[in-house]
Amino acid sequence: MAVPDTSPLRNFRQCPTNAMKFLDYIIFPVHRDGWPFIAIFAVAALILAVIAEPLGWIGAALTIWCVFFFRDPQRVTPARGDLLVSPADGVVQMIQAAVPPAELDMGPQPLTRISIFLDIFDVHVNRVPADGNIVKLAYRPGKFFNAALEKASELNERQAVRMRTIDGREIAFVQIAGLVARRIRCDLRDGQAVRAGERFGLIRFGSRADVYLPEGVSSLVAVGQRMVAGETVLADLRSDEGPRLGETR
Repeated sequence: MAVPDTSPLRNFRQCPTNAMKFLDYIIFPVHRDGWPFIAIFAVAALILAVIAEPLGWIGAALTIWCVFFFRDPQRVTPARGDLLVSPADGVVQMIQAAVPPAELDMGPQPLTRISIFLDIFDVHVNRVPADGNIVKLAYRPGKFFNAALEKASELNERQAVRMRTIDGREIAFVQIAGLVARRIRCDLRDGQAVRAGERFGLIRFGSRADVYLPEGVSSLVAVGQRMVAGETVLADLRSDEGPRLGETR
């Protein structure tokens, strides 16, 4: 009589697909900007290990965290051109009416702004929220307040992007430095044609991303909801649905 396999790994033995998903979870691509930092952390860990073994273990843990911070996983983006997807992983901090950054020249009309807060454990690779063309890029130096605060949108260092969607409407998305983040990277160019879900930049090490929806378009996410960059749908340009509400359950 065969003995049933009751080990925790039985699902992976029985289904190769599950095993591949598990490997994808623990073996992930790392963004190229991360390797210099990972090397610094690793050298520091070795030095600490020479000084005292417990310090070496702390350094090793921080090195593993650094690798984890710069992970750059694949994402599956909805292939419908009039959907707006999240530009960042993180939690929706606020949804409110706000005037887009003045440097983008989008006028004084308040638009629905979705603010996404990224902590130090989120993926920090940013992705384009929609299909279209880049109209204007504007960098503005500033402060480094906690990115979870409302004033961070106005006062913190930021990289703002204005783009025109394939149906001619304009949106804005903004990379905002936080209390720990001191470096914003944006690889976009004026006039560039982009597709939703494409990687366009990175913020180190904790930050915020704001998205300004076109006039008359409602948010399809709720405050407190967790976003997945390039996958979570923020808004549907075809829909006339009102703002969605969420409940903690």
